[in-house]
Amino acid sequence: MAEALLSGMLSAGVVRADAVVVTDIREERLAELREKYGIQTSVDNVEAVAGADEIWLCVKPQQMQDVLGLLKGLADNARWVSIAAGVTALTLESALGGNVRVVRVMPNTPALVKCGVAGVAAGSRAEDEDVQAVKTALECVGKAVVVAESDLHAVTALSGSGPAYVFYLIESMLAAGEEMGMDPEISRELVLQTVIGAGRLMEETGLAADELRKRVTSKGGTTFAATECFDAREVHAGIKAGTLAAAARSKVLAGE
Repeated sequence: MAEALLSGMLSAGVVRADAVVVTDIREERLAELREKYGIQTSVDNVEAVAGADEIWLCVKPQQMQDVLGLLKGLADNARWVSIAAGVTALTLESALGGNVRVVRVMPNTPALVKCGVAGVAAGSRAEDEDVQAVKTALECVGKAVVVAESDLHAVTALSGSGPAYVFYLIESMLAAGEEMGMDPEISRELVLQTVIGAGRLMEETGLAADELRKRVTSKGGTTFAATECFDAREVHAGIKAGTLAAAARSKVLAGE
């Protein structure tokens, strides 16, 4: 995710390569990034952060406390952007001290192909300018929406985890294609383009999902047979319950 964001921002000219320092514990990974993007790198977070205007924390939630422990007071007036799920702005502000301006972000993996969507939420000291700057950066790899921090649990459940739900559907459809004897490559092409096309159709028409579904469904027809089967197995309820479970887990990770 960090590389996707870096690549998008450099391509769009949001930042210059000579103004970026990327850190990692793996020197071989840093060498790869230096070669590919012409950026500066370091294995020392303290060295990289000192005096910076903006810092992006692209680490796993379980690693965050270890990372923050070394950074307190190093960039008191900087803008700090975190993509870690469940780590609240208050936690970040408390750990970093000073007048840090925190903006939390929940991106998703389609950012890797510049088709992501992210929720952006301000911490207690972040200004509109901070939020808009981060939103602009994220729009280099897709779309971004500004939400209250309390809504990031829902963003996590809907779009952060959401690609996995779509892949789950694709897996199921491909398994059915295999059972029907379809060539796997042809089946993949049919299913993938169907998912892409359905999303594009909903986006461009502005119609509700249930309306578009009804337009494809004739009583007694093939689609009707499928949706009747889904309903009998409570697929709709299962997807809804799973999405709510993801939001609930996000709250647990945040200690709420």
